[in-house]
Amino acid sequence: MQGFDPKWQDFPDYIIGITKEIWEERGIATLEHYYAPDIPVRSPSSMVVGNQGVIAATMATLAEFPDRTLLGEDVIWSGTPEEGMLSSHRILSTATHQHDGLYGKATGKKLSYRIIADCHAINNQINDEWLIRDQAAIVRQLGWEAKAFAIDLIQREGGPKHCVQPFTPEIDVPGPYLGKGNDNEWGQRYAAILNGLMTADMATVVREYDRGCQVEYPGGETGHSLGAVDEFWMGLRAAFPSATFTIHHQIGRDDPLLSPRAALRWSLRGKHDGWGRFGTPTGADVYVMGICHAEFGPWGLRREYVLFDETAVWKQIVLQTGEGISA
Repeated sequence: MQGFDPKWQDFPDYIIGITKEIWEERGIATLEHYYAPDIPVRSPSSMVVGNQGVIAATMATLAEFPDRTLLGEDVIWSGTPEEGMLSSHRILSTATHQHDGLYGKATGKKLSYRIIADCHAINNQINDEWLIRDQAAIVRQLGWEAKAFAIDLIQREGGPKHCVQPFTPEIDVPGPYLGKGNDNEWGQRYAAILNGLMTADMATVVREYDRGCQVEYPGGETGHSLGAVDEFWMGLRAAFPSATFTIHHQIGRDDPLLSPRAALRWSLRGKHDGWGRFGTPTGADVYVMGICHAEFGPWGLRREYVLFDETAVWKQIVLQTGEGISA
């Protein structure tokens, strides 16, 4: 790969390799050159600029979860080494909550949860990132519900006026990557599926999903078959019926030994004005950042992985309603 260290066989090898080097081999200092000095990193919970912030967050996580592993499940990517490449890297992470930190007092509990990171890389360096961690899966395994954790976090961070603000486009910092992915047929097909679901064409589920599908949804939820798909997407859209659904990035791939795959990054923006996944409608203005991966087989979509941060959605709702916040 032009511009990249020759030790990397290809782009997925680079992405999986540096992730292991940074986290499990404790090469945290390598972030000084693997990440650009002014990299924007967007996650549902915050907006961070610069590799020093990434280094600090990495060390804080490892202090709380010293044995954390990051198992690369897939890298769905587009672009070229010469012009830059975008990787959508799906990770299954395991960790033991050994010390106090962001998630409260140490519990000793063993966790597993998923992350998807969309990273732009060129010349052996990552310079733009979108990162979603399944925070609801983490906190539920630690004994919290997502809403309760969001309320507690606001108070620990100093209250509504001082707490870290969840990501919205208003606080975004533009990065160097302006691409939209590729025009591969599998990305197009998955985009059509999600657009159908978001326009209330729920018959899309029967038409497009394999009856034997396995699905992985936020909060660490695993489901099987069409009923699980319908329940999840119906519950999400019903909570935000007037929100605008936008696909920001779309990749499709055909690779040897792998099913045809797709990766989409999207958002829902609008009011919490419906009964659904987030309970009683509050009218709060909400921005949901989502990333999905899909695998296709002979009978339709057979594996789906959807991530957004439910704790960040609840944080936005609570900050506007004041529910549960101490005076």
